[in-house]
Amino acid sequence: MEPSRYDETPIFAVCLTPHRSLDPAGFRALMIGVFVVGAAFSLPFYLLGAWPVVGFMGLDLLLIYVAFRANFRAARAHEELRLTSLELLFARVSARGARREWRFNPSWVRFERVEHEEFGTQRLALYSAGRRWEIGGFLGPGQKAELATRFARALSQARRGPTLSPPDA
Repeated sequence: MEPSRYDETPIFAVCLTPHRSLDPAGFRALMIGVFVVGAAFSLPFYLLGAWPVVGFMGLDLLLIYVAFRANFRAARAHEELRLTSLELLFARVSARGARREWRFNPSWVRFERVEHEEFGTQRLALYSAGRRWEIGGFLGPGQKAELATRFARALSQARRGPTLSPPDA
């Protein structure tokens, strides 16, 4: 008879990413639209001899492009939560790909949910050994509330202990 093994399938696993309302196709359409509008407004100025206006309109187009590219680059940042009955893994990955991980015993970590009666869930955090880690700061109140409900239920399940696999027959 083999000794019992712990079932290490995740009880809860999620990858949290910042919301971006504009996909690459939408970005391309926006840039084309800004270019067309800029060209339409700058052409009369060019024909009247006020050619520096064309350069400033082009500068506006360049600044919009750079701002959106920076926004898309920042969107690569994410957070991961993976909970098993023996361990909670919390990881932050920066936009540049730098990864920081923290591991906790589910029985010793405290999960806090800060609610505001008018604005909903404001903050989610993990507390352990006198330190605090905020979770999903980039999420909206509704998303935080859903995450908090699901994560609290999974954390409660993890605290009940590991599920032991039945002995092989």
